[in-house]
Amino acid sequence: MTPVITLRLFRGDARGGDFTEYRVEAEEGMVLLDVIHRVQATQAPDCAVRWNCKAGKCGSCSAEINGRPRLMCMTQMSLFPAGEPITVAPMKAFPIIRDLVSDVSFNYEVAKTIPAFRPRSSEPDGTHRMMQEDVERIQEFHKCIECFLCQNVCHVIRDHEENKPHFAGPRFFVRMAALEMHPLDTHSRTEMLRAKAGIGYCNITKCCTEVCPEQIRITDNAIIPLKERVVDDCYDPILWVIRKFTRK
Repeated sequence: MTPVITLRLFRGDARGGDFTEYRVEAEEGMVLLDVIHRVQATQAPDCAVRWNCKAGKCGSCSAEINGRPRLMCMTQMSLFPAGEPITVAPMKAFPIIRDLVSDVSFNYEVAKTIPAFRPRSSEPDGTHRMMQEDVERIQEFHKCIECFLCQNVCHVIRDHEENKPHFAGPRFFVRMAALEMHPLDTHSRTEMLRAKAGIGYCNITKCCTEVCPEQIRITDNAIIPLKERVVDDCYDPILWVIRKFTRK
């Protein structure tokens, strides 16, 4: 007998909404996005859901599933206890557009403010040389698929809308770490991290790391090292004296 799954999908827009219950047949091997597509095909063709690759690489289908931020295309139906309803809602930290689709444009506005990669001059033979360990250190950061689950779960943004103009969020601390730790980059972003990106707001709860579908160690490998750089560059008294007398 084909199992029947009960889905509670949020239906609504910025003016308001509520959860609507759907019962749909599910097959072995399905992921949650498959089930929602079946709901669209058979019961709710106007249900809005954002998706693209269905392979866990585009970051489009982020949602809150039973209260936990996940990618719908990577959430196997076998994870859920049989017979229990599954609740699917849009990401809470961003304005809702309609149904399961959130407006994540805030993130793209933050991205525009980050100074681009600025490489040092090449060696006399025209090449750049880097240590392999320096190359490997930043590879992890380039795995980010911009699903913005880390942004959504970060309480600094999620619980305090007023913080958004002053806090870049974990996704962009990862981006700045990839640039700051690049062995060829010459642009210092520590003052931006301190004054504009608000890295001091982060109290390293590691909630962003816990939801990252690419298993990027956001807190340990990006945020904490950036905090250390900010302290060294902006608050170290010895460096302050050196700069005062050397004007550097």
